[in-house]
Amino acid sequence: LPPARGAPPAAPVGGAPAAGRPDFEFSQIDMPALSSTMKEGKVVSWLKAEGDPISAGEAIMVVESDKADMDVEAFEDGFLAAIITGEGETGSVGAPVALIATEEKDIPALKAYAASLSGAPVPAAPAVAATAAAAPAVAAPKKVSTSKATASADRVVASPLAKKKAEELGLDITTIAGTGPGGRITASDVEAAASGAAPAKADKPAAGKAAAPSKPAWTPAPGVIAATPMARAAAKKAKIDLATIKGTGEFGRVTLDDVKLATGEKEPEKKKAAAAAGAPAKELPDGFVPFTGMQKAVSNNMVATLTVPAFRVSTDIEMDSFEALYKKLKGDGVSVSALIAKAVALAIEKHPIMNSAYSEQNGGGFLYKKDINIAMAVALEGGLITPCLMYANERPVKELAENWKELVNKAKTGTLSPAEYNSGTFTISNMGMFGVTDFGSLLPVGQGGILAIGATQDAIVPDSQAVLGMKKIRKMTITLTCDHRHIYGSDAAVFLKTLKHIMENELDKVGK
Repeated sequence: LPPARGAPPAAPVGGAPAAGRPDFEFSQIDMPALSSTMKEGKVVSWLKAEGDPISAGEAIMVVESDKADMDVEAFEDGFLAAIITGEGETGSVGAPVALIATEEKDIPALKAYAASLSGAPVPAAPAVAATAAAAPAVAAPKKVSTSKATASADRVVASPLAKKKAEELGLDITTIAGTGPGGRITASDVEAAASGAAPAKADKPAAGKAAAPSKPAWTPAPGVIAATPMARAAAKKAKIDLATIKGTGEFGRVTLDDVKLATGEKEPEKKKAAAAAGAPAKELPDGFVPFTGMQKAVSNNMVATLTVPAFRVSTDIEMDSFEALYKKLKGDGVSVSALIAKAVALAIEKHPIMNSAYSEQNGGGFLYKKDINIAMAVALEGGLITPCLMYANERPVKELAENWKELVNKAKTGTLSPAEYNSGTFTISNMGMFGVTDFGSLLPVGQGGILAIGATQDAIVPDSQAVLGMKKIRKMTITLTCDHRHIYGSDAAVFLKTLKHIMENELDKVGK
């Protein structure tokens, strides 16, 4: 989009920055619409810094649209005065992202104006320093008590919260090492001990004395279930018999966490499986990850397909002759994708309705397209895009193959132009290379049909000429999805019949 020109308003009063638009010539760069479905864009990176000179036609930033990352060029010479939308930030289409100064001296004023556009505070002029500064008063150092709360040999020093938590968790507080002042046991010490992250309190026998015997284990009286008070209250509220809960606290006491696990309020901690010798432990992702712009576009397009009444039709194609043609042309760089695209385009020539879309104009009708542009799905890291082979029915298959290789490379590097992924009139989705034998595709918005291509596999079929009445062939299953508002079952059936005939009997036309 061309930049917005600065209009000269009334001049600002004095030397303070203007609150309105500056009264000199400048350019405003807005977030461009890089595709027909784009509503917002994300600035991936700025190729120029504030203050840098720029020339018309020079790339100044990279924007992530809903389809790909694309360079955005400057339309005029000047200086990048202010960046309004920083790297990693998102802006709506048409929103200002930067200001371009015609003269370098205008950069400070444009920075102030940019601050008002972005909502940041406009920088004010620095205040004049006082001629005589008062000498700062030096405060006398405050005395700090150095006394420590030291635990005696027969007393445990712990905070009230620590004692309460230890009781709730069923822990013997005398076994917990304190990290507070003078060895005081804090609530965090109790929580660490409960999780097993803290070391047990070390015994320190007095010099010359034998170590005290270990503390005997406590066994509840017959019929008594050991449980913390909070565990008992929680079990009563949940109407759970404490006898059915296995305690994990000190001396086998039932704790509050044990009750929560029993009621499903808390998920049990998953034990990590031991990794094979020498193999690193595999960490799986966990938690929310936001969509990229491309993933948002794919998601929105998939939801939009749910409003279209679609149907599917499938057929099998004998691929022996097709595979022989591919082996013949493979040395010239011709791919399976190019051969299939050419065959589909030739079939569409005979059935133009497959190259049409439904239109709501005048209550509904056919929207025919004279050019046959075959779009083919390409899976990317974190997305999906459909580059287009333009005029596929008119071009030689070798030219289509070269073009397709170029388009795939551009798709993987995020350098496709909008015309290279927005102009498809019919789509092909091929998952045969993944071993998928049969599947159906969702109909793209604005198209009448999409063809799903499965893997080629061996099959045994009847043959009256064979000795045993059977023969082995190479078979491929294809599934056509159509918009039932304007394409009927008979239309889809005769189209598949024509495509099957071309791929089995008229490969001389495909290989041209």
